[in-house]
Amino acid sequence: MHKIKLLSQDQIQKIAAGEVVERPANAIKELVENAIDAEATAISIYVEQAGQKKIQIIDNGHGMDAENAALCFEHHATSKLTHVDELDSIQSFGFRGEALSSISSVSKVTLLTKTKDDQSGIKLVRSDKITESTQEVACNTGTTITVEDIFYNVPARKKFLKKPETELRHIIQLFQAFCFDYLTIHFKLFSDGKLLHNCPSSASFNERATQLWQLSTAEKMLELTQKTSNGITLSGIISDHQVMRYDRNQFFFFVNKRWIKNYELAKGLLKGYMNVLPQSKYPAAVISLTINPQELDVNIHPKKEEVAFLHPRRVENSITEAVKTTLENHLSQHLNQTVSLKPEQPFVQPALQFQPHKTSTSLSTFDFDTPPFVPHAVTQQTQTKVKESAPANNQDQHNQQQVVSFGLSDAQTEKVKNYNIIGQFKKTYILLEHVDGLFMIDQHAAHERILYQQFISRFGANQTINLLFPCIISLTADEIQTVLAHKELFTQHGICLEEFGHNQLRITATPIHAKDIPLKDFIIEILTWIKEHKQLQQDEFFKLLHEKIHAQMACKAAVKAGDSLSHEQMSQLITDLYATENRLTCPHGRPTGWLLSLDEIEKKFKRKYYL
Repeated sequence: MHKIKLLSQDQIQKIAAGEVVERPANAIKELVENAIDAEATAISIYVEQAGQKKIQIIDNGHGMDAENAALCFEHHATSKLTHVDELDSIQSFGFRGEALSSISSVSKVTLLTKTKDDQSGIKLVRSDKITESTQEVACNTGTTITVEDIFYNVPARKKFLKKPETELRHIIQLFQAFCFDYLTIHFKLFSDGKLLHNCPSSASFNERATQLWQLSTAEKMLELTQKTSNGITLSGIISDHQVMRYDRNQFFFFVNKRWIKNYELAKGLLKGYMNVLPQSKYPAAVISLTINPQELDVNIHPKKEEVAFLHPRRVENSITEAVKTTLENHLSQHLNQTVSLKPEQPFVQPALQFQPHKTSTSLSTFDFDTPPFVPHAVTQQTQTKVKESAPANNQDQHNQQQVVSFGLSDAQTEKVKNYNIIGQFKKTYILLEHVDGLFMIDQHAAHERILYQQFISRFGANQTINLLFPCIISLTADEIQTVLAHKELFTQHGICLEEFGHNQLRITATPIHAKDIPLKDFIIEILTWIKEHKQLQQDEFFKLLHEKIHAQMACKAAVKAGDSLSHEQMSQLITDLYATENRLTCPHGRPTGWLLSLDEIEKKFKRKYYL
């Protein structure tokens, strides 16, 4: 039996540091919160290799004298708390005295600080919890703290750090949170010597959004209808119904000026958007709540990223009501606008004209091997007859361009039988006549399956088209880094891109079937999948991404519900479907076709009766 023994104090502190500092972003959070508590009005953040090599925070706050500078690194040394009972009314960020102690135990730290009353500042250099040097130096009022080689003495912790682009993404999101939380502070963020964000003090959340987000998103932000009820005051901005994101990375919740992550708050926000946004699409939101400190517990999380509410349902409902009210008021403003219309010529209802529908001389049967029943395709002879009888007008020519056909060889078309196409229903379903009933094909699902299988078979050898005018896409700095880190993934799918200007990508070529899809939305969707599945093993990760990209390209390029198809186009679509593997469903699992049996139809018309 192993004997119980006490760990040494330095090992205890290194282990405890892991609860406070898991990654560079955690260290930055603690240091910036200290700067805010020091009433700084300008804070600059510098990182190298996403903070893994170096972090430097410069502020113009109160600074510290020599005595406090030496004491600030001691464990549980704090100026903000004297008794545990004060936790019920704590207002400052740091209050437990763990941040600097934890950071200095797992990194090399240099502190440079000066108060406005001192003639000179103090410089401390620490490593492994030991102060290596202390000296007086000339410096500005405020504090500059530099953290180097984080986790250099804790290899077990360092190996769990993610790729630099992942760590930088966490830092950027943290930076944006601070900018929204403290509008009056001038924040700057530098990465490897490059200025990523320069955000002077702002007068409103909307103004801050224009500094941090793309203009297309910032312009569609609505000021949240302020509401005070049950001791809860709400303020902030939310996006209108036109903004649809693929993840929740632009959810920012603040409780008493503290950025937190809380399921109830996110749930309340999404309930306010119910029936406004499609499924799996998310808004952007910055919501600040002010609540009585005695109804909160801010000490439930080591990194202070969460809080516990005394009345969580009340908080959730307050957010839902405020979001609904803001969206309804926005809609009412549009409905109340007066629109003047120019007089038009009187509308004359055209006479309905019916044209005889030509059909093949013999009706086909379906292949009943597997349900749902899949129809056989037309013969070459029937296709020729259809081409001769199809009206040649501009609409048909336009529709012909919408349907992508891969065609069949003569040997394939000779083996299949003919069938009778009734037509389209709601410009969505192709109706086919069958001896046992009515067969319906979802034109979008069917074409999606055809394209998906084609993309898989041609993977790595996709036909690409060079864009005459390259597409320029603006993304955030962390999104740019993620794209460039997975550039080969995009190239494999026929998307040729490169970095262009500040936070921009230039797309020079796309797969021929994806030339008309919204490229920016497509790129962001891929980025979302990369973030969601980055924890998977490499082989599984790329296999899943390839499947999702193929499925999304097929979905975007396929004919849509509402597209008019000519008789010839419907025939070709069914021909291609019959020659496709896994033709029973689309890549997302929806059936491509379904049979309404003759028995079922006759029972509806009382020609047959249930036994």
